[in-house]
Amino acid sequence: MQFNVEAGEGYTEVAGTGRLNMVAAPRLREVVAETVAAGNTRIVVNLADTEFMDSSGLGALIGCLKLARQAGGDLRIACVPAQVLMVLQLTGMDRVLTPHPSVAGAFSGD
Repeated sequence: MQFNVEAGEGYTEVAGTGRLNMVAAPRLREVVAETVAAGNTRIVVNLADTEFMDSSGLGALIGCLKLARQAGGDLRIACVPAQVLMVLQLTGMDRVLTPHPSVAGAFSGD
């Protein structure tokens, strides 16, 4: 999985392309940890181009959420495809990681 990090208006976007599985999960944690260490604690993970996510990917997202919150920020997810949404709903994690329809709207109103 490839990750691209871009600064947005009051947040940092981490966009992933490919499969978020046990191979890619450690890289996502690493990318988010580097982003938080650089002082960017409001993170939006753009999942639009994520074609698959398994329990390892879900665990990575939860770990990244915890990391961002411990640094005084937050992590949101946006542009969630159907397969990823199904994993979130089946595990009940859609209540912890609320999917947002757009990257720009993930932190709107905060």
